[in-house]
Amino acid sequence: MWAYTVGFTVLPHVGGFLGWFINRKETPVWYEKLKKPSWCPPRKMFPVAWTVLYTGMGYASYLIWNDLGGCSSKAIIPLGLYGAQLALNWAWPPFFFGARNLKMALIDILCLDSLAIGTVCSWYRINKVAALLMLPYLGWLAMATCLTIRIWKDNPEQKTGKSE
Repeated sequence: MWAYTVGFTVLPHVGGFLGWFINRKETPVWYEKLKKPSWCPPRKMFPVAWTVLYTGMGYASYLIWNDLGGCSSKAIIPLGLYGAQLALNWAWPPFFFGARNLKMALIDILCLDSLAIGTVCSWYRINKVAALLMLPYLGWLAMATCLTIRIWKDNPEQKTGKSE
């Protein structure tokens, strides 16, 4: 059973790592030039935060999978919501950093917020601990959404995509 625990816990990190790896050259130069609010976290905080958040959400998904008896018909909606929000989570860096498309990044994160909230609501009835493990993620998403909106508003020349 430990292999499943590790697999579910590591899975969210895969997309996070790929998003960073693909966009790592774009981030320092372009991101630093953007107008950002004073409450924007320092760049060095993001990998630390995402490591903690991905670990918590991954382990929480294992708890749900385990409580529902694996890939059963009961798991379709709760794990489907989780998978959908994870896909949108992974899609945000390529929109924001890769394509430099702030509008698409904003649309992505707003949809992500809805799916993440839906995931937590569906998980709460199954396993309260799993739902609670997702709360720091929801908090970070709220901040990230506000930050995305603010960057989108404050950088009008960057709203539609790469310009350099």
